[in-house]
Amino acid sequence: MATERWRAVLDTNVIIAACRSRNPQSPTIELLKLWTDGAFDLLYSVALKDEYKEKLAERHADPVRAQHFLVQLLQQGVLVNVSSIPRVIAADPDDDVILACAVAGQATHLVTYDLHFALLGDSYRGIRLIDGLHFLYLVRGDKPPV
Repeated sequence: MATERWRAVLDTNVIIAACRSRNPQSPTIELLKLWTDGAFDLLYSVALKDEYKEKLAERHADPVRAQHFLVQLLQQGVLVNVSSIPRVIAADPDDDVILACAVAGQATHLVTYDLHFALLGDSYRGIRLIDGLHFLYLVRGDKPPV
């Protein structure tokens, strides 16, 4: 029986956490490693790529790691054509860029630590909203600790 391939959009906060982490065993670093190893597809749009670049610089992420991520994104990420960005999350319009990419790319998961997405519940238009640690457990095939 074939299983569905995961198509994920990672919020900027997940990427920032990985690029700022001092712990080489951090869950967000492991998640990016699993992506580059082919465990799931990482979706991005031009607007989201620009958002990653801007936020990584703003939040003083390690510039070498940030540049490495952006190069990997262009090489291995799945570029999604987003024709419009509807207003859904009034508290933060930047979140609408992430959500629009997930919808247009038919993502299976939107991975975020941002509480603004909580107003959408556990899913939005068939896309599961999940934090980075639980997505890591899913990709690894682990059961989350109780």
